[in-house]
Amino acid sequence: MTNTTHTLDSGFIGQIPVRNIWLLLLYASQLYRELRASRRVELEDAPDQIPNLVAEILTNAVERRLRRDLSRGYNQREADRNRVRGRIDLFRTIRRELLQRGRVACIFDELTVDTTRHRYVKAALTHVAGLVSRLGDDPDLEQRCRDLASRLERAGVVGSLDLHRAGVDAELGSVGWVDAHERQMLAAAKMALNLSIPTEQSGLVQLPIVNRTETKGWKLYEDAVAGFYDVTLSHRGWKVKQGSPIEWPALDPTPGLSFIMPQMVTDIVLECRSPSESAIGQRIVIDTKFTSILRRSQFGKSTLKSENMYQLYAYLRSQERHGDPMSRHSAGVLLYPSLGDDLKESANIQGHRVLFATVDLASDSNTIRSQLLRILDD
Repeated sequence: MTNTTHTLDSGFIGQIPVRNIWLLLLYASQLYRELRASRRVELEDAPDQIPNLVAEILTNAVERRLRRDLSRGYNQREADRNRVRGRIDLFRTIRRELLQRGRVACIFDELTVDTTRHRYVKAALTHVAGLVSRLGDDPDLEQRCRDLASRLERAGVVGSLDLHRAGVDAELGSVGWVDAHERQMLAAAKMALNLSIPTEQSGLVQLPIVNRTETKGWKLYEDAVAGFYDVTLSHRGWKVKQGSPIEWPALDPTPGLSFIMPQMVTDIVLECRSPSESAIGQRIVIDTKFTSILRRSQFGKSTLKSENMYQLYAYLRSQERHGDPMSRHSAGVLLYPSLGDDLKESANIQGHRVLFATVDLASDSNTIRSQLLRILDD
């Protein structure tokens, strides 16, 4: 049994409006961090138009880049040559009996515009052109995407890229220094290639049943929350950290304990240090849970999930340090998605403010924004 990926569905996935899935994809993307504030608001206010807007941002960035010479990089090539270049592929040389013909198999680096980065952008242009085509309301934008992909090919970006190959993102992350326009171009390209939503309806890409897990939704939800706070709070002096490992305060451990001790990793940590030495500053540990906030007890009563509370309690209490005043007063948030419900309750527990809150993914984008920001008010 398989499910499919349907990229342009104007209805619901489960009970979540598709436009809000687009919104989560936007918040989770690097593109959201790269855009100016006015453009971010434009995307947030029209999440169901994200494919068109991403295509427009991508084409504008590529057009700006093509006004100058494309940057070059080194690609590894294999070729049979009359003289040695780079290093000799001895096995291939002997197997093909090249020496008898006065040739040798070589492996060498070649300076070219046909880099992983440019192949990635070309693939994104082709992909987003198909999305715009199926929306059907901007044929000129679709043609711009296809024309720019052709221009890149004529400029020398002739290779293709296996986007499912492990390591593509790592290669893109190691391209060295790039200017702001190129960063935005790469961010828009990545967003364009990620514009696919799992659903049960007939679509373009088949996914194995094993990929239909809660983990996929949880990771998108966590990345979206982290991306939103990174953009919204960074200019206000906050640092946003995602996926930070924390250590158990274990004293005199036995030699084998480190091999079996489970690791603690926080989802998101917000931190704002005070400019005044007399003030402590603020640290908020956010644990995102892609599940319902309440469960039914054996007596029919709705309660918070105790295992989630224990986990957050362990994060907060285990990190208390005498030399770190913020650690002794850090706040904790359990942040759940909801569908039409709105819950926000809090208490002080042994010196730590703990908040239990929901984000209504069935509401409009303004409500989602305000619900994400209200944890600071508590």
